[in-house]
Amino acid sequence: MTREQYIKILQRELERINREIDIKIIAGEAYAKQAREHKILLRKIHNHYHKGTFSGLLGKLFARPKFQF
Repeated sequence: MTREQYIKILQRELERINREIDIKIIAGEAYAKQAREHKILLRKIHNHYHKGTFSGLLGKLFARPKFQF
């Protein structure tokens, strides 16, 4: 499974949970479990889009020059 496919699956799951939350809000029911799942999915999506940005920048700044012979 590619990274793009994985992110699409996460986004579909996020949309499903959003619909569940909306229905529960309208019905006046508790939705704490879905809110936790929503938060976890958002974090997973964020981590895939921003994976290693800061460490990659530091690696480029402090990288030793590579010599080719």
